[in-house]
Amino acid sequence: MPRIRKRKYDDPLRHPDHSRPRTRRDFLSQGFILGGATVLGSATLSLGPGRAQAVLSPDLQNLIDNDLLTDCSIKALGAGKIPFICFDLAGGANIANSNVLVGQQGGQLDFLSTGGYEKMGLPGDMVPGLNDPISGESYANFDLGLGFHLDSAFYRGIMSVVSPTTASNINGAIIPARSDNDTGNNPHNPMYGIARAGSNGSILTLAGTENTDSGGRSMLPMALYDPELRPTKVDRPSDVTNLVDTGELVGILSKNDATAVMESIYRLSESKVNGMQTRIAADAAIKQSMNCGYLKAAHIADEFGDFVIDPALDPEIVGPGGIFSDAEFNGSGRDAREFQKTASIMKLVMNGFAGAATIEMGGYDYHGGARAEGEVKDFRAGRCMGACLEYAAVRGVPLMLYVFSDGSLSSNGTIDNSLEGRGKGEWSSDNSSTAGAFFLVYNPTRRPTLIGGTPDQQALHQQIGYMSSDGSVQRAATPAANNVPLLVNTVILNYLALHNETGRFAQLFPNHGLGNNMMLDALTAFTPICNGTIANPA
Repeated sequence: MPRIRKRKYDDPLRHPDHSRPRTRRDFLSQGFILGGATVLGSATLSLGPGRAQAVLSPDLQNLIDNDLLTDCSIKALGAGKIPFICFDLAGGANIANSNVLVGQQGGQLDFLSTGGYEKMGLPGDMVPGLNDPISGESYANFDLGLGFHLDSAFYRGIMSVVSPTTASNINGAIIPARSDNDTGNNPHNPMYGIARAGSNGSILTLAGTENTDSGGRSMLPMALYDPELRPTKVDRPSDVTNLVDTGELVGILSKNDATAVMESIYRLSESKVNGMQTRIAADAAIKQSMNCGYLKAAHIADEFGDFVIDPALDPEIVGPGGIFSDAEFNGSGRDAREFQKTASIMKLVMNGFAGAATIEMGGYDYHGGARAEGEVKDFRAGRCMGACLEYAAVRGVPLMLYVFSDGSLSSNGTIDNSLEGRGKGEWSSDNSSTAGAFFLVYNPTRRPTLIGGTPDQQALHQQIGYMSSDGSVQRAATPAANNVPLLVNTVILNYLALHNETGRFAQLFPNHGLGNNMMLDALTAFTPICNGTIANPA
């Protein structure tokens, strides 16, 4: 009798009701591939723990500090904006209620019917409003400000990483919003809009773990597309070290001597280039590009020549006192691969070397099988979210973390009583009506404050939109509820609001589609945590 191999949770997802995967996005969502390691772009960067003592000559430093050579993209400390990371859970993950609570018009605590929660994988004895019979704690948990189900895999994953102090300085908001199932064509990714809002890195503007225009699986709204902003691909520590390459010169000479050599090369090149007559229309642009290249090289030698840049060697990230243990980070399984990917992106963004980044995680089309598989994958995603939040705390910088997926799923009520299934409903089918997205905000000095003078008013800003009693997104509740590009605009609006820059939204996005100023206020979750830049806390 032939031996039947038991399927592992990270094996590819083969659904009989889905067509065979044909595109890279299909392969990602169904877990057939994890993504390659090719590095795009010519930029170099350092992820060291601090800024080196400058030895760059004053005239060249002045060019950098005042951006006198326009478009060189050498921006100190990420332009001073709040770091932004989004998680693209490819395939249609559960977000609403089994993870983040979504209620009716009154907010997260305006509970749905038992049938509505059952639709989203919660049996009648685990619905919000009840208490866990063992711990006595309420299933509606607000340890992170935003309400999660007490047994949410996202919540458990986050809390396994963040310290109590970090958790006390986190808050968030949920946006119930439909999106299509099983497609990467949903324009979910907001990074180009975040860049337009002013976010930038000292070396890179955007980064992503996939070689796509968005840096993840889902697309970006085409109204925001700018080819100059295409994310640089970074998905492992070796990508970081390859990006941060000062060449052999720093190994041969001291950092100061290497910087002096690169300065001399810049001056010689500038003198030669500016004296050339190319006789082509793009003469000025070509000369500027060449000058910028040599200026960046001198800047790199000065700024990063003596830093240890590998995230895997950062004791704040890996090791006895780090976010990940050596065994977790250096293992051979899927967990280690996702931890390495996350560490590379978070070090890049939280140190101000990139303004925003996308972490794509594949295999989230997990319906049609045991609940256990979804729980394992959601817990892994939660751990990666928690790592980003904890690293922001370690670095002492704010963070906006945004989580989305293409579509969602529902349960038929069948219970998975396995250890990892945790007595919850199996995910039986795709279901776009149960979809949503959420964001968490970490602030080093205090928990972000919801807009509103009373708890009831604040509840309407923590849940932007609502569901019906039976667990379906109410499409008319907000502009974002049934329009993915407007969901993206809502996220960007909230990013600007954290900087006390809501007034810039209509200027930057004149055709935003979110309505008048009163409507913009209704779609905004928090009062500002800074004024313009993170150097000016509110």
